[in-house]
This record gives sequence, C-alpha cells and structure tokens, in this order.
Amino acid sequence: MSHSIREIAESLGAAAEGDLDLRVVGAAEPQAAGPDQIALAMDPRYGEGIARGKARAALLWPGADWRGMGLKAAIFAPRGRLAMAGLTTMLDPGPEIWPGIHPHAAVDPSAEIGEGAAIGPFVVIGRGVRIGPHARIASHVSIAEGARIGADALILPGARIGARVTIGDRFLCHPGAVIGSDGFSFVTPERSGVEEIRTTLGQRGEIRPQGWTRIHSLGAVTLGNDVEIGANCAIDRGTIRDTRIGDGTKLDNLVHIGHNVEVGRDCLLCGQVGIAGSSRIGDRVVLAGQCGVNDNIFVGDDVIAGGGTKIFTNAPAGRVLLGYPAVKMETHVEIQKALRRLPRLAARVAVLERKAGGAEGVED
Repeated sequence: MSHSIREIAESLGAAAEGDLDLRVVGAAEPQAAGPDQIALAMDPRYGEGIARGKARAALLWPGADWRGMGLKAAIFAPRGRLAMAGLTTMLDPGPEIWPGIHPHAAVDPSAEIGEGAAIGPFVVIGRGVRIGPHARIASHVSIAEGARIGADALILPGARIGARVTIGDRFLCHPGAVIGSDGFSFVTPERSGVEEIRTTLGQRGEIRPQGWTRIHSLGAVTLGNDVEIGANCAIDRGTIRDTRIGDGTKLDNLVHIGHNVEVGRDCLLCGQVGIAGSSRIGDRVVLAGQCGVNDNIFVGDDVIAGGGTKIFTNAPAGRVLLGYPAVKMETHVEIQKALRRLPRLAARVAVLERKAGGAEGVED
C-alpha cells in the first residue's frame, strides 16, 4: 500500500513542502532509501546520507534545505522520534491473520467472540472466554477458561493467557509471553534458612534439611487499557488478589512480574527487569534493563532507575537511582570515582606504612 506525502503529513500533523502527491510505499535510512521510500533524516547529522541514497522525499528537521538535497518533497518533524512513531504506525501492515475463525482453531462453544475478530490456526480458546470486537489472535495462542480480553487486541504467536485473566482494550502481546502463570511461592514447615537470614542479615544458626510446600495461586492477573507485553515475558497470577498492571504500561522482552505485584500507569519496564512478589510500582516509573526490585517494597511515582540497578528498599517519588544497591545517581557516580582512585590510594598507603614501620623499627 502506498501513501502520498500529503497523507503522511496530515497523519503526523506536520508541515510539508514540495510535491505532496508523490507516493511512497515504505521508509528507509537516508543512504539506503529508494525512489519509492521516504528517507528518515530528522537530525542534521543524517542529512548528508540523502545524497548517497535515491529518495525523492524525506522526513527532515525543521528548516532543512530539502531542495538543496535534491528532494522533490519534504515533511518537517520538530520531534523526530514522535514523528517516527506515527509514521511506523501508518506503514506497518501488521501480521497476516485469518479473517473470522480459522477452521483449525479450537473455540469452546461457550466463548464469546466479538464482531470483526480474527482467530488464527491452532488457537485454543477455553470455556467462558470473552474476546472483544476486532481482536486479532495469531496462531498457537491459548486462552484459558474465564479470561476477558478487550477490543482491538493483537496477540501474536505462541502467547499464553491464563485462567480468569482480565485484559483491557488495545492490548498488544508479543510471541511467547505468559500471562497468568502460577506464582513462585513456597513455605517450609519449620523456620527456613531464608527467614532466619532476613532477620539476622547473614548470621546462621544450625543448618537443618528443609523441604518446600507450594502455596497455590488463587488470584489472577488484571491488565489495563493500552498495555504492551514483550516477547517471553512472564506475569504471575496473585496468591489471593490479582497481580495488576495499569493503563499504558509497556513491558519489554523477558520481563518477569511476580505474584501480587501492582504496577501503575504509563510505566516502562525494559528487558530482563524482574519485580519480586507483592511489590508496588507507582505511575510513570522507568526501570532500565536488568533492574531488579525486592519483594514487598514500594517504588514511588516517576522514579527512573538506570540499567542494572537493584532496588532493595522503598524508593521515594521522583528519585533517580543507579547501582547495586540502588542509591541516588549522583551518589553512585561519586562512589565509582572513589573506587577508581582506590588502587592509587592503596599504593600511597603502602608507601606510608613502610616509611612509618622503618622509622619505628616495626615490620610491615
């Protein structure tokens, strides 16, 4: 499908100049763009690449000399990445999914499938499931009994939706995600070594054999509207109450949300983030890759944690964190500077010790 420069500019709410009837079928980096693609050069750093490509139109920074670049049309993007969001949405054809219900899908007779939904091959939909209108469900997805999924959902191949899970509108689920797996919750008949260490912070008494007894998960998972779940994420059901994720929150690939966790609105959880059971995450929290959050703590609204940060205690709203354990980012930077000085400092101390020892007749 092709789009005119006029159509793209109107969709983005952006200004455009030149031949607005010129049509493109895709987008490319400037040096690789063909004559039927729009070149993406929203920053002057990438402008010189246009001369090495064959694009006739480009998405440029405001004020760019598009005629001097040899272009026939240009769209101007004051905020480049925001324009990319709109452009990629417009150009993405999405997955091909069988319209209606594929004959190789297994749908329980009691399930309610909304108008205009598309159900791909080898999908399994259990008893009492409700699927909203215009939902698209790709192959090999399973949706267990009692689940509720809102309108305009897109669930990609191999995802697993557990029993009684509730999901809002415009849900996007990437391949292999598991929503509603059992929580990782176990107890020992006697006081365990873990409980002892939590109290003593490292001191152990008698070490005895111990066995683990499962605590089953009776709760489910509730996701708000406009939630996105990345590939191979795992979201555990709650023990008694539901695990909850608020409207607009996005999870990257390989994120794990433990049982009873509550995540607020418009959070961004990057790859390999892990949040332990019963923690609460506020609104608009950003956790960069490989962040970890301890169980039973609270991370306040608008917290930003840098990559690899491990949060062991409550984090106040608006705090910027980094490190293991998490500290204020500026404190972490000072700690790292001090660590880099340690070898030189140790060498100086050794010299001073030798001098002091020689003066006093004492061996090192």
